[in-house]
Amino acid sequence: MKSMKEALSGNPYAGRGIVIGKSEDGEKAVFAYFIMGRSENSRNRVFVRDGDGLRTQPFDESKVKDPSLIIYSPVRVVGKKTVVTNGDQTDTIVEFLEKGKCMRRALSTREFEPDAPNYTPRISGVLDTEGEFRYSMSILKSADGKGNGCNRFTFDYAPVNGLGHFLHTYVTDGDPLPSFAGEPEPVKIPNDIKAFADEIWNSLDEDNKISLYVRSINLKSGKTESVLVNKFEK
Repeated sequence: MKSMKEALSGNPYAGRGIVIGKSEDGEKAVFAYFIMGRSENSRNRVFVRDGDGLRTQPFDESKVKDPSLIIYSPVRVVGKKTVVTNGDQTDTIVEFLEKGKCMRRALSTREFEPDAPNYTPRISGVLDTEGEFRYSMSILKSADGKGNGCNRFTFDYAPVNGLGHFLHTYVTDGDPLPSFAGEPEPVKIPNDIKAFADEIWNSLDEDNKISLYVRSINLKSGKTESVLVNKFEK
């Protein structure tokens, strides 16, 4: 089990990343979501709170070239379920959850992003704090790296104190970008989410990091605490 510093060390471009787990003291569900960017269009973003959710928006409206894959709601809440993803599949998952269906069913209708030659994976997670806390993560990726067919992987976790799982879109930088492979990585989840946010933010490549959001949910009271960091602020 690595720290997030160790998990990100030496990786100039993890792309977008989701971390979900349980605090060391066992009192809180915790998740983090970050975005990185290489192009001007991808870097031209900030996170903005949107009620109990989160959305991306352009930092400079005049520089927006293609909003289709960069403007979306990374975080939405449905009852006691929190959805976090790297694209507009957030809305698909929410739509299915509201009908009493599951994330796996929702994502059977979606596939990786249409951004050849990278075919960026769609990564998603759902935290369910109704009753006993549990969480699931998913990745949708090109079957052959060339956009032919979509492989769908879902991971369901029994939360363990101090343990989380880290799923990101790319192994590292490259052209085309190599998609994440294998299972989400086990990582340490501390009690202090401000310190956790600092660890993640300071471990992301300085040139490529864009925004980070971290939230904890007290499993008894439901009270939330969050940290939002944007590289660019107006």
